[in-house]
Formats: sequence, C-alpha cells, structure tokens
Amino acid sequence: CGGTKQSPINVDTAQAIFSPDLRPIQLSGYSLPANELLKLKNNGHTVVLELPDSLALTGGYAQQYRAAQLHLHWGSPTGPGSEHTVNGRRFAAEIHVVHYNTKYDSFTEAMVHPDGLAVLGAFLEVGHGENQYYHEILKHLYEIKEVGQETLVPGFNIAGLLPANLKLYFHYNGSLTTPPCYQTVKWTIFNQTMLLSHRQMSVLVSTLRSPDDELLQNNYRPVQNLHGRRVLASFQTTPSVKHAPG
Repeated sequence: CGGTKQSPINVDTAQAIFSPDLRPIQLSGYSLPANELLKLKNNGHTVVLELPDSLALTGGYAQQYRAAQLHLHWGSPTGPGSEHTVNGRRFAAEIHVVHYNTKYDSFTEAMVHPDGLAVLGAFLEVGHGENQYYHEILKHLYEIKEVGQETLVPGFNIAGLLPANLKLYFHYNGSLTTPPCYQTVKWTIFNQTMLLSHRQMSVLVSTLRSPDDELLQNNYRPVQNLHGRRVLASFQTTPSVKHAPG
C-alpha cells in the first residue's frame, strides 16, 4: 500500500483551495422501497451494506458513478475512529459510500482505473436523539456479530445516512483505505456531520467481532502524507477579508 496518493488524509482547512467549479453532489435512486432487501455483512474489517446499482451520482462529478456498497469506520468506547481528520481532529466514526464509474462494467473492473471510483465520506458524531436512518443498519448488527455472517435489511432512504447539505465538501484524489489501496478514488468529504445517539454509537463500536474473535474496534487507517496533492473545497474555508482585532 505504498504510493503518493494514499488515503485517508488530514484536511487542513487553511490549505484547502476554494474551487467554484465544485457543484453540489446529486444523488439519484437513493430512496429504496422496504421490499427491496439489501445484504448486510461483517467482512472482518467492517460492516458492509451492498447497494443496488440503481443508486447513482448524477451531479458534482464530471462522470456518472453507480453505487456498489457502503461501510463504516469507527473507534472504541474510549476514542474516536474516523479515517479522515479535519485540522488534526478525529471524529467518532465515518461512513463511506463507494461508487464506480458507469463506463466500466463492474466495481472490480473500475477499481484499477484512475477515474474508476468515487467515494462519498461523512463524519459521525454523538448528538441528542436517535438517528432513524442509521437505526436501519445498527439494529441488525447483533445478527452479524461473527466474521462472515450476513443478514438482509429492508430498503430505506440511503440518502438519510448522508448530510442534508451536499453542497459543502472537500475533494481530493486518493486511494482505497484497505488493501489493495488502489489510487483510483475521487474523494468527497462532506463538511456537515451526522449525529447518532450515544447508545447508537456504542452499538456501532461494541457489537461486531474481528477474525481473531476480539471486538472489532479502531478499524481506521492512519492519515497518509499528501505528497503535494491539492485539497479542494466547494466553499470558502477562510475569510477572504481580514478584519482588524476588535
């Protein structure tokens, strides 16, 4: 997993470059009927929800991308576990929704091409009240405690797992964060965080087991060197006018 375009990274908001060309991300087909069953699996590294390719990114990217799966990264009851950090701050957890370029026939084919993959990332934090969308996944985790176990989850509005504001985000070129770490991912990291209840977060960090039969915790990769890559922002991250003190 060497290379100069690895992920995750620390997003330094003072260094991010405002790009007016970054249009709002647009999702299509994300609201699924309950009679469409989705496979939820403990793959030993994380929890994966397989997504039908009727879900697509139709705006914000130059090309069209289809959804493949989503998964989460988290810490433990004693510490946060997002993969990306912002100004050195790590969040409680992070969701990744993985898409592949429609000009390729499959995720497997796409993932080796430079324009192959697009991943939407959002940070999760503890807030007040249950998050109804995350509940649709978390309530099934006890069914897939052991590695390799899978269950079926009724369809729901997948867009609810992502921020309401899809206009504000950071964008950079990077990699998959697990082997084979292909450097083929166009990353979108949303600025708005998602809130889960304290109980929901503890279910996330304390339910699944790892291949060595420990609790699956801290399943995030350390931040990688930027090696001169530019991080773009769809919004102004620093005031353009410097005000005098007072």
